[in-house]
Amino acid sequence: MSRTLYVGNLPWATKAEDLADAFSVHGEVVSSRVITDRETGRSRGFGFVEVRDEDADNMIAAMNGTDLNGRIITVNEAKPREDR
Repeated sequence: MSRTLYVGNLPWATKAEDLADAFSVHGEVVSSRVITDRETGRSRGFGFVEVRDEDADNMIAAMNGTDLNGRIITVNEAKPREDR
């Protein structure tokens, strides 16, 4: 089983690999992605990290409020997307 974590306030230059590297210190990362604007391809400043269920709470506690490349990031459990 895995859980998805929301990661906000990312520096614009952050790549999915950067997220995986930062989070893998605290547990197993299944996948990571940075959300980009459809039209410009630029980062929207947030992303998601999919982690093993047993590592999720530890990662949230360890990473929320920490500095990632000069910005304080927000980490919490991702909520299901609402219908538009």
